Amino acid sequence: MKNDLKQGIAVIYCRVSSAAQVAKGQGNASQRTRCEEFARMKGYQVTACFEDEAVSGGVIDRPGMLSMLAYLKKHRRDGQHVVLIDDISRLARSIRGHLDLREAIAETGARLESPSVEFGEDSDSILVENLLASVSQHQRQKNTEQTANRMRSRLLNGYWTFSCPPGYRYEARPGEGKVLVRDEPLASIIAQAMEFYASGRFQTQAEVKRYFEGFPEFPKTRHGTVTNENVNRILTRLLYAGYLERPEWAVSLRKARHEPLVSLETYQRIQERLNGKAKVPARADLDESFPLRGFVLCTCGKPLTACWSKSKTGRKHPYYMCFNRACPENRKSIRREVIEGQFTAMLAGMQPSEKMFALAKDMAARVWDQLGEQAAAMREDIRRRMAAIEKQTASLLDRIVEASSQTVIARYEQRITELERERLMMAERLETKARPRKTFGEMFELTLDVIANPCSSWQNGDIGRRHAILKTAFDDRLVYCRNGGFRTPETSRIFSMLGGFCNPKAGLAEGEGFEPSVRLHAQRFSRPSHSTTLAPLRRIAVGRAGDV
Repeated sequence: MKNDLKQGIAVIYCRVSSAAQVAKGQGNASQRTRCEEFARMKGYQVTACFEDEAVSGGVIDRPGMLSMLAYLKKHRRDGQHVVLIDDISRLARSIRGHLDLREAIAETGARLESPSVEFGEDSDSILVENLLASVSQHQRQKNTEQTANRMRSRLLNGYWTFSCPPGYRYEARPGEGKVLVRDEPLASIIAQAMEFYASGRFQTQAEVKRYFEGFPEFPKTRHGTVTNENVNRILTRLLYAGYLERPEWAVSLRKARHEPLVSLETYQRIQERLNGKAKVPARADLDESFPLRGFVLCTCGKPLTACWSKSKTGRKHPYYMCFNRACPENRKSIRREVIEGQFTAMLAGMQPSEKMFALAKDMAARVWDQLGEQAAAMREDIRRRMAAIEKQTASLLDRIVEASSQTVIARYEQRITELERERLMMAERLETKARPRKTFGEMFELTLDVIANPCSSWQNGDIGRRHAILKTAFDDRLVYCRNGGFRTPETSRIFSMLGGFCNPKAGLAEGEGFEPSVRLHAQRFSRPSHSTTLAPLRRIAVGRAGDV
């Protein structure tokens, strides 16, 4: 009786290949129930059950399979085990894998049985088993081909079929299936970072990385950081521009069905910057403590650095200093409150009067309105250029038909791809020009705030706002003398213009001509010279200078 029991020891192996079956609770449970029923019918005692979830049948090294083989080897002395599987396809979906696993099971002293297939050692049984394994392999390969064909068809129709990139999520829509939609607030965070990098506000990918790390919503590593690889992947992902392509699947560049985060033109500027001359990585220790670090130069031409110095009492004090050994001011500290106080006073002196700012703002708004009138002409020019590109593409297609050299054909195809990309960019630009424009205030809110009161914007802004002020107010970095303060700054064009208007030494010609609007009395040269301007006119002139 003991020997009979040893002959009736069985283990069950189950496998499902898709994560959907695991989530829905289908597959392994039904396989295990069927094998248990078969074991009771045969009089086997089931001692263990091993499962593999979401594992392809083309893979041999599976966790559940390896555990079962280890179990069979460990309990080999208990008697011959029977391995029960629901179907031959559960063991493997490739001929090579099936034969390798059959051999591995046989080496443990166990034998294979199934309620669906009868395994044997005679030639006919081996033929049937091999045929069934071949059919199982064919089904797996056919499923792969069908899945790839369906995915390629959706790509051709403009639908993304792979995993969701950051900033998007899948949403089921009637008649369309699963479509990418914006995943807020992550979508807006990525869009803003890409716009900043394209415009040059972020000079390096390190700045983009720190920008992402400043948002708790952005996915990070377990160390709380964002990898450089992830940043580069975001900046080079065409999907964010609302287009897709898959050259290895013969899917050329085409407009996608989802909403873009940035324009194709912005994406192209990003790629040009990434493929251009490499820049020195931004400092990793930029923070609110030293906003002028890297922007202010010493008289020797080297940027001032900054640090905290600990006194004998243990208190830390912030300083700027020059570390150029050839500089006479080498390692001579400058108190932070001194240099930043002088900088704040300089910004306060650049503030225009309210009337002058209102005048400049009104002039800029009029220019903005005039640009709107030019949009129609620009759209017409874009249409003409698109028509020329289509004509050139048709000509190249005719040449491909007549060409016989594969090198020439490949060159024609490359040129057609470049023209198609250019045409898509123009089509997007045409669509952008046709959209309702934002108001002048919405477009230049930040710039207007900086121009109206640069000192207040500097004092109340964060590190990003302060860097924007530095780039808006000055065309070049500032030079600071330790004993003399800031040298004459090279202000931006807008501040130079407003500063010229605000200069009290600048006079305005009278509106009625070059001669005085009020006729003056003649004066003798023998008398002491004095002002020939009448008192009312002097008051008017002084009032104008005061208004400015």
